Amino acid sequence: MVVDIIRDSVLKIQLQKALEGKGDTYTPRTVHFDSQGRPIYTNRLILEDSPYLLQHAHNPVDWHAWGPEAFALAKQENKPIFLSIGYSTCHWCHVMEKESFENPQIAALLNEFFVPVKVDRERRPDVDATYLSAVMLISGQGGWPMSSFLTPKGKTFFGGSYYPPKEFTQLLQRIKLLWRENQPELLSQADRVAEAVLKLSATRETAEKIKQGAIKQAVVRIMSNYDGVHGGYGPAPKFPNEPILFFLLNHVEHNFDEAVLGSLEYTLEAMARGGIYDQVGGGFHRYATDDQWLVPHFEKMLYNQANLSRIYLRGWKLTKNPTFERITRHTLDYVLREMTAPNGGFYSATDADSEDVEGKFFLWTVEQIKDALNKADAELALELYDISGKGNFEGRNILYLAQSIDAYAESHQLNPDKFVGQVARINRRLLNKRQERIPPALDSKIITAWNAMMITTLAQASDILDDAGYLTAALRAAEYVWLNNRKEDGALWRTSPGGKSSVEASQEDYAYLAESFIMLFDITREQLWLQRAQTITDLMLTRFWDNNGGGFFMGSEELGLAGMGRIKDTSEGAIPSGNSVALHVLQKLSRRTNKVDYRKYAEAHLAAFSFLLVKDHVPLPYMLGAAKDLFGGEVGAHQFAAHGAIAVNASMDTERNLTVELSIKPGWHIN
Repeated sequence: MVVDIIRDSVLKIQLQKALEGKGDTYTPRTVHFDSQGRPIYTNRLILEDSPYLLQHAHNPVDWHAWGPEAFALAKQENKPIFLSIGYSTCHWCHVMEKESFENPQIAALLNEFFVPVKVDRERRPDVDATYLSAVMLISGQGGWPMSSFLTPKGKTFFGGSYYPPKEFTQLLQRIKLLWRENQPELLSQADRVAEAVLKLSATRETAEKIKQGAIKQAVVRIMSNYDGVHGGYGPAPKFPNEPILFFLLNHVEHNFDEAVLGSLEYTLEAMARGGIYDQVGGGFHRYATDDQWLVPHFEKMLYNQANLSRIYLRGWKLTKNPTFERITRHTLDYVLREMTAPNGGFYSATDADSEDVEGKFFLWTVEQIKDALNKADAELALELYDISGKGNFEGRNILYLAQSIDAYAESHQLNPDKFVGQVARINRRLLNKRQERIPPALDSKIITAWNAMMITTLAQASDILDDAGYLTAALRAAEYVWLNNRKEDGALWRTSPGGKSSVEASQEDYAYLAESFIMLFDITREQLWLQRAQTITDLMLTRFWDNNGGGFFMGSEELGLAGMGRIKDTSEGAIPSGNSVALHVLQKLSRRTNKVDYRKYAEAHLAAFSFLLVKDHVPLPYMLGAAKDLFGGEVGAHQFAAHGAIAVNASMDTERNLTVELSIKPGWHIN
């Protein structure tokens, strides 16, 4: 008892010092203040550097960060763990915080009968993926905030996502009772769930043959879900599904397919016209809630900007559709303007809410448009963006294009180039006016994998669009990550918020960073980037490769999850999986270096996942693209032969004259 009192007193002093250390500019995120304006509650999350965890540092819930201390306490006091996973720009995470985690009565229930643990899914994707798999098995669906109940060993026995306060209170009381009266049954259920989660991510040593037919079948399955009316490859809510778009682009680049290319072009045009795209400022919101891409979930994630810019860039290269070039540049310029840190790294996200209202920063009324523009421009903007007095979202207007800018110019018999310039001028004025508003919160984490995605895109954009500025930004960010997101032993950090590196990197960080360095090598031909790519890849093989079943684990052995083991990323959602990116990296290095082991690992890696790639659904489309490159060769202007001894650069002028340049290492010659 005396030890507990001393420990609590030491913790209280530690938390108070941490709060004082935040300085005068720090604004506690809570509704609970004393008469002096100081937060009434401060919990252990004040000691963390994650923006998401810090958002919850003044909840009355006695939160613990993920770590052995929480599990030891749960074991010592024989309490279940309540695990809440989310991220800083998640709208429904904010809602549950306000309704439940700021509620002293609910907090008292959590504190007395559970050990509450908060996880930032962007810092610990391995933790998130593991427990999301468990929740999906239990409830059939998942999302954020993710709400799970674990044994002291870290095994899930129940889980869901967002709960309204009344339902959440009833759930806590029910689980409290079950833990007291039926604990053996809950423990047994948790064992079954943990076993099922590991089985879901298991790979096989025996390979199914990946042939051209399997890839064609994947195209057929994806196209069977194509929405020919609104674009996209599935129903609402409409996510861009970048891994699918990458795969279809890869398919068309290898084998021209008019139907697939037509679906891609229509989908990219539909997204570019919709509210999912920020018509004024550039960049994409995370997804649309409706079939027509109109009403977005307003948060903006760095990974969407990076991957969709790259997709539109490749779409432009295939079609020369001028809209795609504009969207690429507009989105990249948005990132360089608003999501780039002074040190050259890229911030991770902006919130969906501003002034506690979802989407307020991005919405317009007729009066606001008239106030921002002259009469002629205002009339054009009102018509072009279909802005009305009643609005299309809670009394205000999400800006969208009923038809493309080029189609509008044609239907109104306007000069296309002049009209594009006029719309750009209107958007600049609207953007300047919008910048006077209170902006959504910015998540300043600099995440290794997400920065690598943007580096890859900027480097490729500099090459295809012949824009040196994009290459400069890519190189600057790459140097930042190399110098700041690496430990002394060469291993990577996942994030570096506020200039401080923290949280060990997951496998996807290694894979994406190696991929970005290979792209920099292809564009610059500087051996430094190829050497760094090899260094990162070799570390990835050492730290994450499964010597028994093949493929890569998400987390390192040291970060193995209590009770749940090490899982592999075996499906793709918003971004290509770390395992898919790793296959791209291994096959690229096998062509660019004389290290034959990369090819062996690539084939073993593909073998481990091949049974998934021939299934009726398409869980790993980006990996299928890598398989096509592995066996059929890469496509693009930069090619390699003889294990990197020969480099080939191709270019085509406006007259469609093709120029091929060969670069041959000393000791090699043309026969």
